[in-house]
Amino acid sequence: MNIKILGSGCRNCEKLEKNTRQALEELNIEAQIEKITDMKEILAYGLMQTPGLVIDEKVKLAGKVGSVKEIKNILKS
Repeated sequence: MNIKILGSGCRNCEKLEKNTRQALEELNIEAQIEKITDMKEILAYGLMQTPGLVIDEKVKLAGKVGSVKEIKNILKS
């Protein structure tokens, strides 16, 4: 599983990464997490607001910090 955190590196982006890592740990899922800060690359995903969560090249969250529970539900589906 390939996960990308899209954003400038702001506090919300860091919180989304932390919540994602915690959700992965609680579900015992291994994944590669990559932080994308380049605005051209972020815009290529169609994001107009950050942070964004991309799982296997599909945008799952945009413009908000998902809770651990919400991210776990996304990962399970």
